[in-house]
Amino acid sequence: MIYEHIKTAVFLERPNRFIAYAALGKETVTCHVKNTGRCRELLLPKTPVLLQFHPDAAKNGRKTEYSLIGVWKQTKNGRMLINIDSQAPNQVAWEWLCQGHAPFSPVTDIRREVRYHSSRFDLSFRQNGAPAFLEVKGVTLEEDGVARFPDAPTERGVKHLQELEKAAKDGYLCYVLFVIAMKNIRLFEPNTATHPQFGEALAHAAAHGVTILARDCVVTPRSLSIDAPVPVRLPR
Repeated sequence: MIYEHIKTAVFLERPNRFIAYAALGKETVTCHVKNTGRCRELLLPKTPVLLQFHPDAAKNGRKTEYSLIGVWKQTKNGRMLINIDSQAPNQVAWEWLCQGHAPFSPVTDIRREVRYHSSRFDLSFRQNGAPAFLEVKGVTLEEDGVARFPDAPTERGVKHLQELEKAAKDGYLCYVLFVIAMKNIRLFEPNTATHPQFGEALAHAAAHGVTILARDCVVTPRSLSIDAPVPVRLPR
């Protein structure tokens, strides 16, 4: 996934989920935050951030000329660039499948946003002729090399896991892919401290036919791509 018109700025504040202010040179600009999660450990005052400039904002009816898509997090091992664009994980997962990099490739008949009963899964495809679903979750929360999801309670996420279980019972191949939008991650686990029900649902799904995958990403100021597998630790 490639970004255009990227600029480096300094984060100032986030008055609500959708808007942030950043210092771009001597100017303060208003940005659309492309992530409605909390991101409290990332969006700290004076933190360097990445903005995408939209030159056709007014023409396209946008309220802001900039989107906040990335942030540098200071860790004990140095700075880590994290992509926080919540639309990016689905796009890079699509590219990952189409380019044949997924561990279950080759696949055919790749489609997006496919309805199954009362849910809509991110991707569907056929694997060796068998129908399959892939639900994608973007991960931006990290502590000491451990990535966690979610950073806020997600009843919708629990519902998706339950629906995937039903699909697996109906004969579909079912996967959950956690796209960890950063490098230098040694482990992924559900964030049971924030939403224990999600962790329980994930472990239950894994025990009932749903394959859980986690991958880190190569992140640059102008690109994002899925990279290496990350071990998954589930609650007992």
